[in-house]
Amino acid sequence: MTTIYAYGIGIATKNQAGEIIEVFYPQPVLAPCQEELEEINAIGLSDGTSVLNEFQLTSLAASDYLPIATLIESLKDARKTIVLSIAQQDSAPADVGTAFLKLHLLSHRLVKPHETVLDGVFGILHNLAWTSEGPIELNELPARQLQARLEGRALSVNCIDKFPKMTDYVVPSGVRIADAARIRLGAYIGEGTTVMHEGFVNFNAGTAGPAMIEGRISAGVWVGSHSDLGGGSSTMGTLSGGGNIVISVGEHCLIGANAGTGIPLGDHCTIESGLYITAGTKIQLVNDEGTQGDIIKAKELAGQNHLLFRRNSQSGAVECHTNLSSIELNDMLHSN
Repeated sequence: MTTIYAYGIGIATKNQAGEIIEVFYPQPVLAPCQEELEEINAIGLSDGTSVLNEFQLTSLAASDYLPIATLIESLKDARKTIVLSIAQQDSAPADVGTAFLKLHLLSHRLVKPHETVLDGVFGILHNLAWTSEGPIELNELPARQLQARLEGRALSVNCIDKFPKMTDYVVPSGVRIADAARIRLGAYIGEGTTVMHEGFVNFNAGTAGPAMIEGRISAGVWVGSHSDLGGGSSTMGTLSGGGNIVISVGEHCLIGANAGTGIPLGDHCTIESGLYITAGTKIQLVNDEGTQGDIIKAKELAGQNHLLFRRNSQSGAVECHTNLSSIELNDMLHSN
């Protein structure tokens, strides 16, 4: 019997050419149980995304084990394109359906960033108009806009992108999100996180738990619990100049307003407002007595705990001190 890494039964959108361009999975499943495997293998589908026929839908709807079985009957009656996406192993997405399945796994908190393979996802996904009437291929958009006008409807185009906003697919429990358009599907938003209006979270990135996000979490970046990214701050992602270094922010860290990091931070670290640390930034070490030590590159401090990065207001040198204080989030603000 074929083992399955993950699967999802969902509603697909097709373009005029009949290609699947998007899939919504109400309840994706990671590491299905033996009984689920038997039900799925019985309908004879292999790796990838398949449109389910009437017989297959009826067979799955009768299952006593599939978590989504009770929903399948209503999906069938809705006369929509219903698909089953199967990832037999954790490998690069095979098609649009499996790409969306993996993004759903992240936003449903079934896997954390970097725990599933997303290689090649940009080349698979379509650049679409995400509208008030769902995703539309760009070459089909003018006709749809005209049709909507003729029928007295307003077709609103929210964005042009390969990734939709997360909250159109899943709203994680225990979070506050001021501007939903700034969270992409595939983001992992931990319980207790608040994302303010200027906060942004890319796919395959996110927060482990309670956090205040007023800055940018770039693709691939993982922020630990009880950390605070100040307004206008930024974390360097692997897609935007960070190379192969995986940037992370530890627990109880503070990245001040308009500051940023291009190195991984350990726990209890602070970067003062307006200071951006990159791997090659020259850092003046200063001990607890205020005595200056060696000058090193910031990458040599990657992942270390209890560091305070600040700029000397007289010399302009970037210094690293022992961080004697630890930030604590305001419990009242994070009672989601």
